[in-house]
Amino acid sequence: MLPPPMKTLYHGGQKSGKSHLAEQKALSLAGDAQPYYIATYDNSYGDAEMQTRIGKHQAQREMRFITIEETVHLSTHIQEGNTYLIDCMSMWILNTLEIDEETLLAELEALCAIDAHIVFVLNDVGSGVIPLDASSRKYVDRSGIIGQKLAQLCDEVYEVKLGLENRLK
Repeated sequence: MLPPPMKTLYHGGQKSGKSHLAEQKALSLAGDAQPYYIATYDNSYGDAEMQTRIGKHQAQREMRFITIEETVHLSTHIQEGNTYLIDCMSMWILNTLEIDEETLLAELEALCAIDAHIVFVLNDVGSGVIPLDASSRKYVDRSGIIGQKLAQLCDEVYEVKLGLENRLK
């Protein structure tokens, strides 16, 4: 018997190990079913270094997940009874900077209301200095607001450092 639908957040710095831990969580929640991996990176930038990172993520998850590429409209892919890993919300925030904050918060509430397991991954970008340019400040501020909302909505919240998870909620 599968556990009741869970919403889980993994939050940590770049290369902290959060994606790997989130994958393990999604696989455990899925039981015998194959979970879905929602990849949020907008591949239109032509960034070779990001392509290398994406390749490493793809190799890490092997064929254990069904991949869905979606940069903005996450809830359109979530169906009741399934398990989803959204990696990562930081890219989703970047992709949605021109959308008003209230709409994004409503999207998160709609996502978390769906009767499905969802594991979110979010980078910690708010522990540094205040950025000089307006776009970067908006991104950092939005990351903090989205992170707080996800922490409120999720059943479990993990901070990840050095590949180790610390349960906050």
